[in-house]
Amino acid sequence: MNKVRVAIIGIGNMGSAHAKHIFSGDVKDMELAAICDIDSGKLAWAAENLPGVPQYSNYHELLDAHICDAIIIATPHYDHPVIAIEGFEKGYHVLSEKPAGVYTKKVREMNAAAEKSGKAFALMFNQRTNPLYQKVREMVQDGTIGEPKRLVWIITDWYRTQAYYDSGAWRATWAGEGGGVLLNQCPHNLDLWQWIFGMPKSITAKCSVGKYHDIEVEDDVTITASYENGASACFITTTGEFPGTNRLEISGDRGKVVIENKKLTFYRLETPERVVNATSTKGFDSIPFTVEETVIESKSTAHVGILQNFTNHILYGEELLSSGYEGINALTISNAAFLSDWLGQEITLPMDEDLFYKLLSERIKTSRHKEVTASSTIEDLSGTYNARWQGNP
Repeated sequence: MNKVRVAIIGIGNMGSAHAKHIFSGDVKDMELAAICDIDSGKLAWAAENLPGVPQYSNYHELLDAHICDAIIIATPHYDHPVIAIEGFEKGYHVLSEKPAGVYTKKVREMNAAAEKSGKAFALMFNQRTNPLYQKVREMVQDGTIGEPKRLVWIITDWYRTQAYYDSGAWRATWAGEGGGVLLNQCPHNLDLWQWIFGMPKSITAKCSVGKYHDIEVEDDVTITASYENGASACFITTTGEFPGTNRLEISGDRGKVVIENKKLTFYRLETPERVVNATSTKGFDSIPFTVEETVIESKSTAHVGILQNFTNHILYGEELLSSGYEGINALTISNAAFLSDWLGQEITLPMDEDLFYKLLSERIKTSRHKEVTASSTIEDLSGTYNARWQGNP
């Protein structure tokens, strides 16, 4: 094999963007073999913008046709593991959009199917290609910041209007989307949290439902977490504030690193704080430090970078930057946050996945159906989909 022939299932904003990149030759050694969507309007768009690319309106028929080597899944959340499992069973490599799914119990089935198939499995966690996050991960892992103490991420620049939520029948419903800001806007941030700082041992959260919008899922969340070594984390997010903040701060006993406004700043202590604490005779001592701003020359390769890495992995054995198996980690954090809020208690990991699915299913049963009219649609739905697909948990 000298090229990876790929089919894209779901031609919404993200699927169409991937299709255009591949069709235009932006991904070396990857070829667009087919596209699939149940919306005839999307297929008409594809006929005009992706001339000559075979089309399918049923993904089962596409998978049975075996005209490609790999599939990219860009459908609503519930369908990600369902389609992936069938893809693995029929011999395909799989790259799925985020999140890995809606509940970890189903994602474990997907991971098992991937392992059994032996095929390549990746997730579109394109923020892992960002040099700033790669650098801070390196600083945590190589001990530059010392023993980790705390991670604080305020990520509130996700402002959305009621028109956004009214633009799709599936949007912001338990039955259609499976959650709100944690499942739609924050999977990348939750992934980066665990990728950089590791998985916590317990989660406590407050997930406010419809605090700023007329929706049935969360639009304002505060998560606190604890770690085996005594470190802690705090994650704050919402779609109801403007102007918002995106500030990641990680502290260790050798200093503090901050990412904000696309800049990384490291406050390096001359002496580790734990050493000063144990040896200083001053009750109100201070520690000399230097301020180091890191200039990252390279740029994030984003979605194309993940597509290229996926291709290189299949053809040349390059290590995956965003392994599909790791998608369960970010989803575990959001599932545990929901469960903590629903039960009003701290959730120790690993969590009770059966209990979470039971409580989620109860919410799905009472989930409201929204009628979407032409007047309620909006143009900019970056990275999301409308009601073309019927999610089925």
